Amino acid sequence: MDIAIPHDLGREEVRKRLADNSHKIGESIPGGMAQITTNWPSEDRMAMSINAMGQVLQGHIDVEDKQVVVHMLLPPALGFLQPMIEAAIRDQGQRMLEPPRD
Repeated sequence: MDIAIPHDLGREEVRKRLADNSHKIGESIPGGMAQITTNWPSEDRMAMSINAMGQVLQGHIDVEDKQVVVHMLLPPALGFLQPMIEAAIRDQGQRMLEPPRD
Protein backbone atom coordinates (compact mmCIF):
# COMPACT_ATOMS: atom_id res chain seq x y z
CA MET A 1 0.00 0.00 0.00
CA ASP A 2 1.46 3.39 -1.03
CA ILE A 3 0.01 6.67 0.23
CA ALA A 4 1.32 10.01 -1.07
CA ILE A 5 0.94 13.01 1.25
CA PRO A 6 1.75 16.37 -0.37
CA HIS A 7 3.72 19.08 1.39
CA ASP A 8 5.21 22.47 0.62
CA LEU A 9 8.08 22.18 3.09
CA GLY A 10 11.72 21.60 2.28
CA ARG A 11 13.11 18.09 2.73
CA GLU A 12 15.11 19.18 5.79
CA GLU A 13 11.97 20.49 7.53
CA VAL A 14 10.02 17.33 6.63
CA ARG A 15 12.78 15.13 8.08
CA LYS A 16 12.82 17.23 11.25
CA ARG A 17 9.05 17.07 11.69
CA LEU A 18 8.92 13.33 11.04
CA ALA A 19 11.71 12.73 13.55
CA ASP A 20 10.07 15.02 16.14
CA ASN A 21 6.60 13.52 15.68
CA SER A 22 7.23 9.82 14.98
CA HIS A 23 6.05 8.97 18.50
CA LYS A 24 2.55 10.07 17.38
CA ILE A 25 2.19 7.22 14.88
CA GLY A 26 0.53 5.01 17.47
CA GLU A 27 -2.13 7.60 18.33
CA SER A 28 -4.27 6.58 15.37
CA ILE A 29 -4.20 2.88 16.26
CA PRO A 30 -7.19 1.75 18.33
CA GLY A 31 -6.51 0.51 21.83
CA GLY A 32 -3.39 2.59 22.42
CA MET A 33 -1.30 -0.57 22.75
CA ALA A 34 0.87 -0.16 19.64
CA GLN A 35 4.62 -0.50 19.83
CA ILE A 36 6.36 1.68 17.24
CA THR A 37 9.98 1.36 16.18
CA THR A 38 11.53 3.84 13.74
CA ASN A 39 14.98 4.40 12.30
CA TRP A 40 16.56 6.31 9.43
CA PRO A 41 18.47 3.92 7.13
CA SER A 42 19.13 6.86 4.79
CA GLU A 43 18.67 10.62 4.86
CA ASP A 44 15.31 10.54 3.06
CA ARG A 45 13.82 7.28 4.38
CA MET A 46 12.32 6.60 7.79
CA ALA A 47 11.74 2.87 8.31
CA MET A 48 9.07 1.79 10.77
CA SER A 49 7.65 -1.27 12.40
CA ILE A 50 4.26 -1.14 14.10
CA ASN A 51 3.23 -3.98 16.40
CA ALA A 52 -0.45 -3.75 17.33
CA MET A 53 -3.27 -6.15 18.06
CA GLY A 54 -1.08 -9.19 17.42
CA GLN A 55 -0.05 -7.99 13.96
CA VAL A 56 3.18 -6.44 12.72
CA LEU A 57 3.11 -3.78 9.99
CA GLN A 58 6.39 -3.01 8.25
CA GLY A 59 6.92 0.03 6.12
CA HIS A 60 8.81 3.21 5.45
CA ILE A 61 8.30 6.85 4.59
CA ASP A 62 10.22 8.33 1.67
CA VAL A 63 10.78 12.09 1.80
CA GLU A 64 10.48 13.73 -1.62
CA ASP A 65 10.53 17.38 -2.71
CA LYS A 66 6.74 17.88 -2.83
CA GLN A 67 5.37 14.83 -1.00
CA VAL A 68 6.12 12.07 1.43
CA VAL A 69 5.20 8.57 0.34
CA VAL A 70 4.21 6.08 3.01
CA HIS A 71 4.82 2.47 1.94
CA MET A 72 3.19 -0.16 4.17
CA LEU A 73 3.11 -3.93 3.84
CA LEU A 74 -0.14 -5.29 5.21
CA PRO A 75 -0.32 -8.86 6.50
CA PRO A 76 -3.00 -10.86 4.67
CA ALA A 77 -5.10 -10.95 7.86
CA LEU A 78 -5.48 -7.15 7.67
CA GLY A 79 -6.18 -6.84 3.94
CA PHE A 80 -9.89 -6.20 4.54
CA LEU A 81 -8.95 -3.20 6.70
CA GLN A 82 -6.90 -1.50 3.97
CA PRO A 83 -9.34 1.42 3.38
CA MET A 84 -9.46 2.24 7.12
CA ILE A 85 -5.70 1.86 7.52
CA GLU A 86 -5.07 4.07 4.49
CA ALA A 87 -7.36 6.79 5.89
CA ALA A 88 -5.64 6.62 9.30
CA ILE A 89 -2.18 6.84 7.69
CA ARG A 90 -3.22 9.81 5.55
CA ASP A 91 -4.66 11.62 8.59
CA GLN A 92 -1.71 10.83 10.86
CA GLY A 93 0.77 11.71 8.10
CA GLN A 94 -0.76 15.19 7.80
CA ARG A 95 -0.51 15.62 11.59
CA MET A 96 3.13 14.57 11.62
CA LEU A 97 3.94 17.29 9.09
CA GLU A 98 2.16 20.06 11.02
CA PRO A 99 4.28 22.77 12.61
CA PRO A 100 5.01 22.41 16.32
CA ARG A 101 2.44 23.91 18.62
CA ASP A 102 3.58 26.39 21.25
